[in-house]
Amino acid sequence: MSRLTFACRHLPGATVIAVGGEIDSADAARLESFVAESRRRPGEHLVFDLTEVRFMDSAGLRTLLNAYLYAEAHGGSVRLAALQPMPARLVEITRVDEHMPVHATVQEALTAVLSSPEPPRRPASGKNTGVA
Repeated sequence: MSRLTFACRHLPGATVIAVGGEIDSADAARLESFVAESRRRPGEHLVFDLTEVRFMDSAGLRTLLNAYLYAEAHGGSVRLAALQPMPARLVEITRVDEHMPVHATVQEALTAVLSSPEPPRRPASGKNTGVA
């Protein structure tokens, strides 16, 4: 029996992926596959409901970062919601929260996504290449 569970809810403007159990090296690939299968389009906004995640190691963190990098590359975003103390500490000490906003509840994360659907953009590098 697997220690990891997940479910998906497609909502207008975002997809919520609820995860339960332990996100570790034994099951991170399963979660990554589930995330890929759950996407409706590459640039959608994802909210990870981590209410039931009591443990996460570097493989689990990498899975969340991969989802973030993919979403960002396609104009979407990833938000984390309802982190428990141990996963929250890992997110904090690795500074992942500087890239993926962390919210106390799923509702707060959804409100943030819907009130600001465009993720913040990094300043463009290089010079203006527009033709005058």
